[in-house]
Parts: sequence; structure tokens; C-alpha cells
Amino acid sequence: MADHWMFKSETYDNCNCAVNCGCQFNLPTTHGFCQSAFVGSLVDGHFNGTPLVGLRWAALYKWPGEIADGGGKRQIIIDERANELQREALEKIISGRTGAPLSNHFSVFASTCSDVCETMFLPIDLDADLERREARVDIPGVMTSRGRPIVNHFTGEPFHVALARPNGSFEFTYAEIGLGTTTIAGEMEMAFQDSWAHYCVHHYDQNGLVRERSRLTAWLGAWTS
Repeated sequence: MADHWMFKSETYDNCNCAVNCGCQFNLPTTHGFCQSAFVGSLVDGHFNGTPLVGLRWAALYKWPGEIADGGGKRQIIIDERANELQREALEKIISGRTGAPLSNHFSVFASTCSDVCETMFLPIDLDADLERREARVDIPGVMTSRGRPIVNHFTGEPFHVALARPNGSFEFTYAEIGLGTTTIAGEMEMAFQDSWAHYCVHHYDQNGLVRERSRLTAWLGAWTS
């Protein structure tokens, strides 16, 4: 029997690109290679009856060139509070081993990664505010990251940029855009400063991206009313 699941995470992602990440604008990477760190918290979710709400996760990626060219390396980190069934469920989803092929960013990225590190189970300290475009991540011995809004250099105030993807995306329908600074140690060693960050809801089920349009519809309504 096929797995039946739902994964809804409030997620902070910081990659090494400038503020025009090629993944979102159909462009090459800024530096000719991609490094990225996703960290999220499940606000809703289940896997074949196993609840996933409240658990945290991280997925770290490195590609030597463009993502589509493959040769990537991946590391999954799962909340140490997860029980055995929850660990198995989250690992299966984040590794892209369940659901329709290439139907979400986990499965797409998995198809481009030939080097897979052993999954780790660690405390994940995550404090993220999607509306304010702020985040703080600490995973002992592995990762520290800080996210912040882009600042308007003329006014000193946060500069609000958002990205709507009502179709054509396998990751999200709406994201707030900011900057992030990340340092990662161990097998996935990498570091980037004041580079692209987005704050989004990853909402997937076994069929792919769940296209909730509530925030996008409200934004469009403000311009058409």
C-alpha cells in the first residue's frame, strides 16, 4: 500500500546565492555552484497515522556546479525528540523516497545527489518569524545561522520583498525574501554570509505540492479591490 502523508513546515532556507537565487528565477547560480541549508518546524503533518506536529528538521546540500548537473551531497538532520516511527517517517519524506516522483523539492534534490551522509538525530534550536523575515538556528556541533530582512540603505528600515509562485514551483507558492548568514561544520562544511534567504511554508502530501493560495489571494485582492 502506498504511503499516505502530509508535511507542512514553516521553513527558513539560506543558500550561497545573491538575492536573485537561480532556483527561483530560472537563472544560473551566482557563483557557479550551490550550497544550501533548510531548517523547518512541522506545524501540521502525519505519516500513515504517525503524527509529526512540533518536530524540527534540517536538510543540508552541496553541489559542485549547477543543481541540474548533479553530483550533489546531502545531509539530513532530524529532531532528537522524534520517536522511532517519527524518525523513519521524516527521513523517508526528506530523503525523497516517498510520494510521486519529482513532486516536491526533496525528491527533486534527491535525484541530483550522489553522495548521501548518514542521517543525524540532534537537538535543533530554531526560532523563525516568517512575517518579520528573521531566523535563528543552532544545531550543536553542526550549524549556526541567522536570518534577517533586507535593509533599505536610504531609510534604514526593512525592505519588504516577497515571491509569489502560484504555479511552476515544486517548493512553495509564496515566500518572504531576506538575507542569511550560515556556518556549517563536519561532513557538510560550508559558510556563506548575507546571501539569499527565503521564509516559506513547505506544504506537501504524497501527490506533491499542496497549493494553498490564501496569502497570495489576499495580496492580489489588496491590489484589485
